[in-house]
Amino acid sequence: MALNLFVNIKLPSGKTYTQPTGLFINNEFVKSIKGYVIESINPATEEPICSVYGAEEEDVDLAVKAARAAFKGPNGWKKTSGADRADLLYKLSTLVNENRDVLASIEAMDSGKPKTQNSLGDIDEIISVLKYFSGHADGAQSGKTIETGPDKLAYTLHEPYGVCGQIIPWNYPLGMAGWKIGPALAAGNCIILKSAEQTPLSILYLAKLVKEAGFPPGVVNILSGLGKTAGAALAAHSDVDKIAFTGSTATGKIIMKLAANNLKAITLECGGKSPLFVFNDCDFEQSIKWAHFGIMCNMGQICSATSRIYVQEETYEKFIAAFKAECDNSSIMGDPFDDNVIHGPQVSKLQQQRILDYIKKGKAEGARLVCGGKAISPGYYVQPTIFADVTEDMTIMKEEIFGPVVCIAKFKDEEDCVNLGNDSEYGLAAAIFSSDIGRSHRLARDLDAGSVWINSDNDCDIRVPFGGYKVSGIGRELGDYGMGIYTQAKAVHVNLGCKL
Repeated sequence: MALNLFVNIKLPSGKTYTQPTGLFINNEFVKSIKGYVIESINPATEEPICSVYGAEEEDVDLAVKAARAAFKGPNGWKKTSGADRADLLYKLSTLVNENRDVLASIEAMDSGKPKTQNSLGDIDEIISVLKYFSGHADGAQSGKTIETGPDKLAYTLHEPYGVCGQIIPWNYPLGMAGWKIGPALAAGNCIILKSAEQTPLSILYLAKLVKEAGFPPGVVNILSGLGKTAGAALAAHSDVDKIAFTGSTATGKIIMKLAANNLKAITLECGGKSPLFVFNDCDFEQSIKWAHFGIMCNMGQICSATSRIYVQEETYEKFIAAFKAECDNSSIMGDPFDDNVIHGPQVSKLQQQRILDYIKKGKAEGARLVCGGKAISPGYYVQPTIFADVTEDMTIMKEEIFGPVVCIAKFKDEEDCVNLGNDSEYGLAAAIFSSDIGRSHRLARDLDAGSVWINSDNDCDIRVPFGGYKVSGIGRELGDYGMGIYTQAKAVHVNLGCKL
């Protein structure tokens, strides 16, 4: 099927914009070599938006060669000054801001995110991340001197890896693109970014802005494509120096195996089944609001969603009643382009069915269904769903559902919290609601989680590292830690006169 490299698409607002459909390689939109295409579906209407070219192994190889040439050339990206890298990243952030309404509209249409309540926040995220890492570009390759005695000078250099493959998920396309692009480019790497096949459109529009910002050809390459073909080819490619992936734990394990062929550096941000603990002494009203945000935000499609809620025994039934009321009142479902809508559809029919299958298992295994549990059509909607009296051996308590489904159970005391919280293969995040600050800090120390929120939930900040323990991932993104994963240290030893 032959496609035009650009198509005009009408948004629900009535505005029309020009959507790139090609693979972005060497600063040009091009057709895939074999002509493979992917259809993008609007999850709110179940109707096709448009088709885009999908990369396969040969296309990935072409993008890697472009990135390698851009990195190593006589005037390559590796030799570009930190100040110039900073200027380009800041320019890109400015262009994203200028195009924020179009980008938010594309994101809402392509992923189902409510535009006002969700998509615009994602645009703010990528703008902030690009600005933040532009400020780090000038010192990204700085090392330090190390005292070794009078006869020797020792110092380190922090150097970019070279060509970095980056694979982003469908739940936060632009936000996760920013997390990957910002630090990698600031550190002096060239990149091949693969978008999720469910949500390719906003990332291709971003590619247009990359060229407009003035990045040299080959520094940023952006591919649509399937994970099993384009993603696998990128992870296994012998001329890719580093791979960074955000997505499911199952896929992360495959990426890790593929990357082993040339011992690529890897960063994996994978799944979660994060616990939230509500103590009797907490600010009850705030615990309800944060707990709702922590699982129902983005339709439950968040890796760090607090999908396991444990409530101290005396407060248990009171919490369930209040939490149900919060879901009933706040989870307004509907058209993603309605300013009042908070809860949109799931990203795809496949994801909707997966969530419904888990709900069916929860019922079959004896959990108490408090509310929700049904699909709403047209569109791939799933009602906010609460299960109570969930035991640790139930499937819905153990496995990541990645949807608006929460499991609630009782706990007794602080020791019980640690045992329950850590009884999981995941370790991405945890939340604690208590007015006892000593207890909160003890639990923050003892819980196996990469992030711990005390009296808040899913409270992310671009200056603070994010990543997981156990099968929730390897490495940390954001902040200084996010810069560190895109450089490698070189030690230099200078003999100042010592003779053998």
